[in-house]
Amino acid sequence: MTRVSHLRIGCLLLLATGLCSSLAAQAARITVTDAATGEPLTEAVVEVDTEGAPKPAPSSEEVYQRNAAFHPHVSVVSAGSRVSFPNRDNTRHHVYSFSPTGVFDLNLFQQDTPPPVLFDTPGIAVLGCNIHDQMQAFIVVSEAATFAMTDEYGQVNLTDLPPGEHRLRVWHPRLEETHQQWWESPQPLGETDVRSVSLSLSVPAKTAAEPSALQQRFNHALSQ
Repeated sequence: MTRVSHLRIGCLLLLATGLCSSLAAQAARITVTDAATGEPLTEAVVEVDTEGAPKPAPSSEEVYQRNAAFHPHVSVVSAGSRVSFPNRDNTRHHVYSFSPTGVFDLNLFQQDTPPPVLFDTPGIAVLGCNIHDQMQAFIVVSEAATFAMTDEYGQVNLTDLPPGEHRLRVWHPRLEETHQQWWESPQPLGETDVRSVSLSLSVPAKTAAEPSALQQRFNHALSQ
């Protein structure tokens, strides 16, 4: 390869790096932490209200049951989406929600999948199981144009915000006991802002329930 070719490749790499850096700099980044510990918070839903922006199309999602737990623990969907609740356990579940955003009651037999549930009202649906009291999950139904859930580092990158100032709010399952309230930012969010949000949590973290001796024997038999 000639020296001229090396120079061209080097220039292209520098150009690409600069372009990627420029694109990254144009994204707003939100970091959500626990105010008491400073630790990053996963499963925080970040919602940005951008006036006039098109809303995301409704989608089809899934919250399944396995090992007497919901997966995922927190979901966020656009209003009008449908969520199915397949039972992937070898035991019955009785999944329900009494939340105004989605009232339903599903009696699920082993390996059963009923028709999906429509969530067309914005809000927080708190899910439970009448058979297994420790089971809990949340579906955040959003009518905002932009929403995302924080990763393991407590961060979201919002790359599609239009220019201007936008309303920012954050929800987390441990924020308060009704699970219906949001933290509202006193300052609007710009399309390239880098923002840190510290949430004061009033709900203690739940420890994973230990399976019973019978469940342990059953799980062991399945693994053989």
